[in-house]
Amino acid sequence: MQLYNSLTKRLDPFAPQHGQTVGIYVCGPTVYDHLHIGNVRPVLVFSALRRYFERFKGWRVLYVQNVTDIDDRLIKRSIETGQTVAAVAETYTRAYFDLLEALGVDRPTASPLATDYVEEMVQFIAGLVEKGHAYERDGDVYFRVASVADYGALSGRTLADQKAGSRVDVSESKENPLDFTLWKAAKPGEPEWASPWGPGRPGWHTECVVMSRAHLGDHLDIHAGGNDLMFPHHENEIAQATASSDAPFFRFWLHNGMLHFGGEEMHKSLGNFRYAHQILEAYVAETVEYFYLSRHYRKPLDFSEDGLRAAQAAVARVRRLIDDIEAELRQSDGEVGPDGRAFSQSLSRFRERFVEALDDDFNTVDGVAVLQDLVSETNRFRAEAVGNDRLALRDAVELLRELGWPLGLFQPAGASSSSIEAGLLDLLVGLRRELRARKAFDLSDRVRDQLAELGVELKDTPQGTLWSRLTP
Repeated sequence: MQLYNSLTKRLDPFAPQHGQTVGIYVCGPTVYDHLHIGNVRPVLVFSALRRYFERFKGWRVLYVQNVTDIDDRLIKRSIETGQTVAAVAETYTRAYFDLLEALGVDRPTASPLATDYVEEMVQFIAGLVEKGHAYERDGDVYFRVASVADYGALSGRTLADQKAGSRVDVSESKENPLDFTLWKAAKPGEPEWASPWGPGRPGWHTECVVMSRAHLGDHLDIHAGGNDLMFPHHENEIAQATASSDAPFFRFWLHNGMLHFGGEEMHKSLGNFRYAHQILEAYVAETVEYFYLSRHYRKPLDFSEDGLRAAQAAVARVRRLIDDIEAELRQSDGEVGPDGRAFSQSLSRFRERFVEALDDDFNTVDGVAVLQDLVSETNRFRAEAVGNDRLALRDAVELLRELGWPLGLFQPAGASSSSIEAGLLDLLVGLRRELRARKAFDLSDRVRDQLAELGVELKDTPQGTLWSRLTP
């Protein structure tokens, strides 16, 4: 497998550096508000990468995503609402995990809170001061960027190219306008912790260094996030990690492209955004997954209702095919015919193409194309096959679900609920068939119409009556 490494600026071969365990750290939410749909992109992309590693590579994944529960924006929201900072953080942390559940995304292996690691951050900063990489001014502590020889290697911004006031705090206390804050002196009414430099709180750039090392140890394989974090956040992480010890930091840095809305990058400050939970009120999570993963993760993605509707229609077509095949073959049994066996054997090429696509810098665009080709081939065989050859369609459904799994697509409902549902629907289909045989058409049509209101469509075919779920 190869991944584009933002640090080396090239595609590099990737494998775990220690055994079969991969450590991934993804920058998590600052919990002062709900996530917007641009924030969701790294959540979906890197969760899908995690699932691919686990299912197709057989690797154990330690997936860590921090929660920033102390920050200027949290303090501002606290003042606006009259709630404590802790109450604001608790509200939106809970909302974040609810969103993960709604998206069908597994929780991280660990979700450390920044406030639980302040003591470790103080010790870390003290070490930087002792080594001459940081200095204190009036209770604030700044990192001395000139003390790191290759500062700017990730973003490509050399010290000479950078100008004061560009995404950095300008302060007369700093030796260099580009020096960034490690510790902020406390202001009246703000949360504070004790430190050698007086009461205060840690800066944002420090928490990810401390927490990633605490939870991943030697498994510092992949650090990921949006490309808006490359500078200054990720650049400043690398600078601190490099200055603090000779131990290597993350080998791979992965960055997803930004979401665009109305021709501009999506930012809350511009007001051109929609909250993720609002989108999930109109579209199922599977549609949202398909929409995001149909574009390469490193490229910008234009958000549009047309794009979501197209994704919805694409998912519905595959779902309908799967449901129809399962309904048709639910009670069928026997030995697959020769043409069916040949069809099943031919399916391996789709799996090979899928793995080849995702091994190439996690190219989910080509991966989705493979799924579409598999659907086309399945439809072709379904139209031509007769008798027990049709039993081979089960293998196509199984493969669609296997390949769709890392992308969050085409999975069955929970086993217990789906089996009960299938049994009840089969019972109703049998009852309707008997009503039609007795020419009780009013009652049989009533069964059909009421099932349609519940989201289940009945179709009368030469093979019998089939039921399928209507995708919202």
